[in-house]
Amino acid sequence: MNSPILEDIFKHIKIDTTIERAIYLQLADAILILIKEGRLRTGQKLLSSRTTANLLGINRITVSKAFEELQMQGWLESFIGRGTFVSSHIPELTPKRLKNKTLNEARKVAGFTLNEKEYLFNPYSVPHTNFYLDDGYPDPKLAPLKELYRSYRNQLTRSGLYDKFGSYSFPDGSQFYKEALSRYLNESRGLRTTTNNILSIRGTLMGINLVCTSLLRPGDVVVSGIPGWQRAEHNFLHAKAKHIGIPVDEHGLIVDELKKICSKTKVRMVYVTPHHHYPTTVALRIDRRLELLQLANEYGFIIFEDDYDFDFHYTHRPLLPLASADENGMVIYCGSFSKSLSPAFRMGYLVASENVIKHLSNIRILLDRQGDHILDNAMADLLNDGTIQRYVRKALNIYEERRNHFCNILNSELKEVVNFTVPEGGMTVWTEFDNTIDLDSLAKKAYTKGLYLSNGKIHHYQSYHKNTTRLGFASSSLENLTNSVSILKELI
Repeated sequence: MNSPILEDIFKHIKIDTTIERAIYLQLADAILILIKEGRLRTGQKLLSSRTTANLLGINRITVSKAFEELQMQGWLESFIGRGTFVSSHIPELTPKRLKNKTLNEARKVAGFTLNEKEYLFNPYSVPHTNFYLDDGYPDPKLAPLKELYRSYRNQLTRSGLYDKFGSYSFPDGSQFYKEALSRYLNESRGLRTTTNNILSIRGTLMGINLVCTSLLRPGDVVVSGIPGWQRAEHNFLHAKAKHIGIPVDEHGLIVDELKKICSKTKVRMVYVTPHHHYPTTVALRIDRRLELLQLANEYGFIIFEDDYDFDFHYTHRPLLPLASADENGMVIYCGSFSKSLSPAFRMGYLVASENVIKHLSNIRILLDRQGDHILDNAMADLLNDGTIQRYVRKALNIYEERRNHFCNILNSELKEVVNFTVPEGGMTVWTEFDNTIDLDSLAKKAYTKGLYLSNGKIHHYQSYHKNTTRLGFASSSLENLTNSVSILKELI
């Protein structure tokens, strides 16, 4: 005979036929909650599948599948001729009052505490709109995505499947990719690398995080330019380092200020974006580059060179990276294909002395066993056959045209309210708005008109609160750039 109390409990189980989760799994979920709440006790016999099906108005086979699911998980046990029981191996649970929530509700708050940090937030969410004046992203329509797809597909069909898919490989990256990348960097950037000097990573931030995790200790001093890249600064703080910001002018990082700090404080690392300082886009002047290297040799600090958009320089041949003139292994050089192809492709690299790369590779295993060697090899094909080099030349010409057009219309339509210097390179214009304009309000109004731009708050730092933001031009067509400026003019 079935228990009236048990029947009453089962009557209150709710099955929702409008959601995607299978009915038998919904029933299994409900029974599991009853067990965990102690309403079904250890060793208690359940209603038969027929009775349960009649009570809930569902198919008997569905009930049997739910019972079988819980048996496989160890919550129920079944005996021929006796029925189905709550497992005798489950500890006795005290009944708890049912909470007023649906069985399929996802948890929003964990039951344990978090070690949250004020600086850990995500400010980079770019909404979908018709027009973008973004942070300076490339145009994926120009990128050789078809060629990359074709090469990736070829990697999947070539021989040696076990070597590629049957086991783990080197954490520092595919040898084939590093050989191609080494040649590319030596030819285009004047570096002197071998495959032993390269670590393949999933973008610049992974490289910064690896270096901070591996080479910084709590209390170490890290110096960078202000305004700077908050995400890099957050990595310094997360490593419990002490961050000191020094000013940046029209010639880049003011190295004399760094020299003053070094004379008083032991500096462990200097983070710098010398090619186009982020966010102001200015280049570090040659005399300051040489002085920075000299200071590194004298005081023994690491130079982390973030060369995020070396390929796009318009007025003359770009100055070679600091790493190309590094005689004593003081520079860790970081580059990324994400910044030249598309942010969706997480492909970057660190270049440093062999012992540094070996150390970083050992730490990388703790975070990410290895990168995507198939994607690495696909990129190697494009480097070896010249596809990437041709793309860069093509994109350079198009981005220069867009830069010129954008700066011309900014100057002609908004010259009374904006101040900027035409950037020598990069994919964005560092723009200062008149103080009468509330950038936060302007960004919100622009969004209602189908235009995205940053309110610039991400670039604020301590005493630095200028009314400035980055207006990216590379990802937009000439027509869209014109429309974007028209919207700004209308709102201002």
